[in-house]
Amino acid sequence: MPDQLLDNPTPARKEPGPDVVADAAGGPAAVPPVPLRRSSVAEAEQHSPPHVQSTALVILATAAVLTLIYVGKLLLVVILVSILLSFVLDPLVDVLIRFQVPRAAAALLAVGLLVSAIGLASYGSYSRALDFMHEVPKYKARIQAMGAKIREQAQQIEQTTETVLPEDDQDQHAVTVKQSSSWTDLVSRNTSSVSELLLALTFIPFLVFFMLSWQDHARSSTVMLFRMENRNSAYVMLGLIARMIRSFIVGNFIIGVFLSAFSIALFGAIGLPYFYFLGAISGFLSLIPYLGVLLALLPPLIADLGHLTAGVALLIIAVVLGLHLIAMNVLYPKILGKRLQLNPLAVTLALLFWGWLWGAMGLILAVPITGALKIICDHIERLKPYGTWLGE
Repeated sequence: MPDQLLDNPTPARKEPGPDVVADAAGGPAAVPPVPLRRSSVAEAEQHSPPHVQSTALVILATAAVLTLIYVGKLLLVVILVSILLSFVLDPLVDVLIRFQVPRAAAALLAVGLLVSAIGLASYGSYSRALDFMHEVPKYKARIQAMGAKIREQAQQIEQTTETVLPEDDQDQHAVTVKQSSSWTDLVSRNTSSVSELLLALTFIPFLVFFMLSWQDHARSSTVMLFRMENRNSAYVMLGLIARMIRSFIVGNFIIGVFLSAFSIALFGAIGLPYFYFLGAISGFLSLIPYLGVLLALLPPLIADLGHLTAGVALLIIAVVLGLHLIAMNVLYPKILGKRLQLNPLAVTLALLFWGWLWGAMGLILAVPITGALKIICDHIERLKPYGTWLGE
């Protein structure tokens, strides 16, 4: 018996290890291994869908681009205006090159003619403004009578309000008028903005000159920025954008000449002073989207302030409004509609967007910018649906 005990010893009980846990009966029970803990960044990348990440990146990129466009408003407007002027002067440079004039000399001559034309127009406008200011004292009595009539109407409205509102309501609706600052404070606050604007405007002739003289180099170098398989499409896009901008400028010039000619004739028939000058200004101001009809009304109404009657004022409003409607609804679609190929909804949204960002200059540049974006979208496969939406 002892020998049997020595030959068959009782096996030692094994202690449970890290992967073994004793159950209720004392025996081992297997427990699944605990998975390794991952970092929070890896878990976010694993559980977040890819389209959420791409959407977030698009939103951040859009916000960054909008901020850059708004902050760099002055710089971008100067560059875009220079591009438009270079397209205006490009046909003149081509004509001079045909007469064996070097491109640099032709560009310099074209820019000089542009600056001279702007100077002559400014001098003519200044002289006409001085003549009008000299005649303003003649209209002093009429202006005072108009002011007195406006004050009388304002007093009547005030008396009507006092009779309608109780005394308690009048005390509650009392308005405190704060004295406005002096004109010296206003000038001092705006001096820096005016100086920045003038400094930026001085760069426009130089930018136009270099854009004209280095046109071929700039275009070929821009195409070389793209990959080999995309260079042909980039070259075609640049050509179409250039043609679109040139058509936009030429079309607006033709419409402006039409409006100016009819305005001069009608203002002369009405008997307005300086009708030839007022008609030209009113015709080209009418081309500005939305604000054009209001701006076109100001020169003839102010110039005839001394002899203005209700009938003449209504006739001027009817002439300007009728020419504006004909230009926007008949001439504009026929001359520019086929070249731009933009639907009215896209143009209206573009005017709203760029006008919000850049003000009056945004209204002027909104259409060519949107037309260029449509051409780009039409030649990029992923952006073609957006180009289709912008089109007619």
